[in-house]
Amino acid sequence: MKRKPSTEATAAWIRLMRVQSRVLDAVEQDLKKAGFPPLAWYDALLELSRAPSGELRPVELERQMLIPQYSTSRLIDRLVDEGLAARRECKVDKRGQFVEITEAGRELQKRMWSAYSAAIEKYVGSKLSDADAIKLCGLLDRLGCSCGEMAPAATAEGASAR
Repeated sequence: MKRKPSTEATAAWIRLMRVQSRVLDAVEQDLKKAGFPPLAWYDALLELSRAPSGELRPVELERQMLIPQYSTSRLIDRLVDEGLAARRECKVDKRGQFVEITEAGRELQKRMWSAYSAAIEKYVGSKLSDADAIKLCGLLDRLGCSCGEMAPAATAEGASAR
């Protein structure tokens, strides 16, 4: 018979889910108050800007962002409609396409970082010492690695929420 989670593990799970939801909601509200689009736009633009040629296939973007395919498709549509990304046909596979960040997309991602980084400081940085943050990263990495996920490197102007 498989082992059931301990009361402590269950409590940790519940706290993790609640805190993640509350912090993401607060960050979204701060971005909205600053006049920016949702955090998913930042995340998509960040992943596109990190790609070697500034472009990814939609499925690659979906995998990087960890959101469902239908959400990725709608997000790409919105980014393209706003001129922040462009679709490009794949020369090798005519059925495939790439999504490429535009200069306007790069500019928006950089502008959004000012509000996003302030929110990260407000909701995380001001609550944890650097040592606590390192410890938390280690614990979260252990959880992520147990699911086959590798932790992405975070950099200035490069924090991804997902």
